[in-house]
Amino acid sequence: MRLEAISFGSMTDLVSGKTLMGTALRAEMLRRAAILASHGLGPGQAALITHGGTPDFFCDLLAVWQAGAIAACANPGLTRDELAIVAGFLAPKLILAVAGFAHGQGMAVPILELSRERGAAELQLHPGIAGGGLDDTALLLFTSGTTGAPKGVAHSYRSILARLALNRAHIGLADLARTLCVLPTHFGHGLIGNCLTPLFAGADLYLHGAGGLATAAALSRLVDDHAISFMSSVPSFWKIALKAGKAPRKGSLARVHIGSAPLGADLWRQVMGWSGTDRVVNMYGITETANWVAGASAAEGGPEDGLIGRLWGGQAAILTGEGALVGEGEGEILLQTPSLMQGYWQRADLTQPVLRAGWFHTGDIGRLDETGTLRLVGRQKDEINRAGMKINPAEIDLFLERHPQVAEACCFAMADEVSGEVVAAAIRTIEGATVTPADLRSWCLERIRRELVPERWFLLPEIPKTDRGKINRTNVRKHCEGLTR
Repeated sequence: MRLEAISFGSMTDLVSGKTLMGTALRAEMLRRAAILASHGLGPGQAALITHGGTPDFFCDLLAVWQAGAIAACANPGLTRDELAIVAGFLAPKLILAVAGFAHGQGMAVPILELSRERGAAELQLHPGIAGGGLDDTALLLFTSGTTGAPKGVAHSYRSILARLALNRAHIGLADLARTLCVLPTHFGHGLIGNCLTPLFAGADLYLHGAGGLATAAALSRLVDDHAISFMSSVPSFWKIALKAGKAPRKGSLARVHIGSAPLGADLWRQVMGWSGTDRVVNMYGITETANWVAGASAAEGGPEDGLIGRLWGGQAAILTGEGALVGEGEGEILLQTPSLMQGYWQRADLTQPVLRAGWFHTGDIGRLDETGTLRLVGRQKDEINRAGMKINPAEIDLFLERHPQVAEACCFAMADEVSGEVVAAAIRTIEGATVTPADLRSWCLERIRRELVPERWFLLPEIPKTDRGKINRTNVRKHCEGLTR
């Protein structure tokens, strides 16, 4: 089964300067797919792609899909040992790499650099895909487990096609026309939302995978020089970008998405001011739902802490603390969506607890009102149990980030002999800040209930993040615990 686009626009790598027009992209996809077929790749077999964020990556990805096979996208930053764990778990038919790749040495898997491979004819492709179907697995995205048993989110061709169609319908072709991606392409936000959605809509896609400060500092110039109409990123990127450079001057941005982490109302407003549009949308979605499933635009309501809007296809429900499934109220968010994953690849032990009776249990705590609008309160697994009182740390994060000298905050539970758990806070202050933990505590006590005020404070030069730019509270807690030893 193939994922077909109506037409491809152009794809430009703003770091290397390489551009592929739509016709050239399609021709290269077909050429590479024929090579893959000549190596026996077909439905049910996986190709592990070890690079990302470039036109070469998308040519490889589309070629795998053209062959009806499974594209497993690895983080290009994996160490040799981590890659060996993923490859050992996946047992891929092929590994797809680019020049300079050395991590595959010693693996009993053929390694191909498709940009340099020659010799296969396109006609060799067709017999090998006759048995493919919409419900075959198309994509594996790894969310954890490179030091143990990997956790690979499996999506079918059907779920990806559904997500792309729903994204296109809710965003609109005009907004997607000139899209910029500054995110990694080995997870759903960057790959499916920010790249495949415009690519399969025939839009022009611009890639800037340098990352970090280099991308943030160049952002306004990139937007102006290429008349960018749409982009998406994570809150932590915007916290850097707003300080790293001036706002764009030419007014091309029509729509901005922010997702993958809680977005506070203050940062939401700042991005609106920088981008020159009120069509800044707080997005909600996870890898298991093939990225976005809901969004709230400031043009239609907000900014408001936690507001994530109505679903983009499918339905939501709330599982209350008493175990009741309701259409309005507060509790764990459950979802039904046509873009839902098949499950965690070869991990029934992980799949069964979250896919039950047709509902996906997100682990997120939210409020669903009578209009179908969702508000995110926090993560169920992140709840802090302070002497029997349940506290959602995401709410305290957003509150602390309102302090004028706090750039970023991450709250988490720390063990306490009396209360069981207390609230701890990791804080990154703005440059030149003079605030102390005592100052922050006093500021909090004037504004929120005492039980919500962090008991332990850690002022850090940077808050640890994952390779996707997200904060993992467990990792932050371990880092801070290490500082106290």
